[in-house]
Amino acid sequence: MADAAIAAPAAPATAAAASPPLSVLLRRVLQLAAPTTLVAAVQSLCQLFEPWLAARQGTAALAGWAVVLPFALLLQQMSTGAMGGGVVSAIARALGAQRREEASALVLHAVVIALGFGLAYAVLLAGFPREILGLIGGPEAAEAAAAYCAWLFGLGAIPAWLANTLASVLRGGGRHALASRVLLLAWLGYPPLAWALMEPAGFGLAGAGIAFAAMMTVATLGMAAVVLRGGAGFRPTLRIRLQAALFGRILSVGLIACVMATIANLTTILVTARIAAHGAAAVAAYGVSARLEFLMVPLAFGVGSALTALVGRAVGGGDWATARRTAWSGALLALAVTASVGFGVALFPGATARAFSGDPAVVAIATEALAIIGWALPGFGVGMALYFAAMGAGRMRWPVVAAVSRITLAVGGGWLLADVLGLGLPGQFLAVALGITAYGAITAAAVRPGNWSG
Repeated sequence: MADAAIAAPAAPATAAAASPPLSVLLRRVLQLAAPTTLVAAVQSLCQLFEPWLAARQGTAALAGWAVVLPFALLLQQMSTGAMGGGVVSAIARALGAQRREEASALVLHAVVIALGFGLAYAVLLAGFPREILGLIGGPEAAEAAAAYCAWLFGLGAIPAWLANTLASVLRGGGRHALASRVLLLAWLGYPPLAWALMEPAGFGLAGAGIAFAAMMTVATLGMAAVVLRGGAGFRPTLRIRLQAALFGRILSVGLIACVMATIANLTTILVTARIAAHGAAAVAAYGVSARLEFLMVPLAFGVGSALTALVGRAVGGGDWATARRTAWSGALLALAVTASVGFGVALFPGATARAFSGDPAVVAIATEALAIIGWALPGFGVGMALYFAAMGAGRMRWPVVAAVSRITLAVGGGWLLADVLGLGLPGQFLAVALGITAYGAITAAAVRPGNWSG
């Protein structure tokens, strides 16, 4: 079974020579990454169905979907990779140090955190969609997106947080395949339900929000049943007093990762706000580019979730040499996966753009964006994989620096290139590509003995 890859706690290594060979590390990463990568790929394909359906509702609806996109991605990234990564890291390190009772107690603390964050999303984005979205995409896009946003977050935020948190519990126990099976069933049901609600049922863009909420509710119920039965390799302890120290185990990594996810999506939000001055077609076009950019996140997460668990186990056992080598093994795999998408988009930008919209203005701008940004996407995948590895190691300083560098270049560099130097939209797209490249390079440079050590 793939879940056996980290079934036993890691033993501390006494020397670098004790670290397993690269082939063994690659096999371990692949065993855990394969099921998660599969569900991530299916999720990405299902979510790529969204802009196609939105475009069938008209350019205004596509622009509305594009304005909601950063917030929807932020929810997924926080619950799955950010705070979810904190859950994986805390449980993996506890099991690596052979503290099974602590791992069992961490589950309830993770659920409480998920409920709090899910409620915050529901109140803010379902309660004030026009006010928040209007600040980014303007009144036309905000009005088109208001009902979609209200359903997506009002009914879907809490179930999405719970489903992804419970999946992280399973991954922390090394049961990646089990977590993926439950999520896979939910995501496979999403496209047909979204289509049925949007078109035959006549709900329009709001139908996609209703479909997301329904599928996440099903996933939560299934995941809860699996975890309570001991699917993570232990049964959670629910009748305990909540402890600040256990919240700290998760939040010490998860909060920093949430800040980084916020910065990543704030980058998209601010770039979208800058592009809004060029009209709804430009916003819709950048929404297509941003979706493909963030497609790297779930693809890299397949490898990254394995790295968080494996690196966490190694660090829990005091084996930093294996932790570093495991991280670099995963980075190579992430490069192979994301390069196939990124280079394909860069080489065939027009065909990619036409797959999402029939509006000539949207296609023209999206083609220009993809031809520039596509070449940077593989570096983003490598950076994301090593970011997840850093979560397992508890070494988050340099990934934060990388995230700040990215937003500085994408937004500040966009102002310099597009406005000051007069390059217009191509200058803004170039700045986005430079920000992505800096993010990958800085994150990769941080995985070295001087930074990753006991």
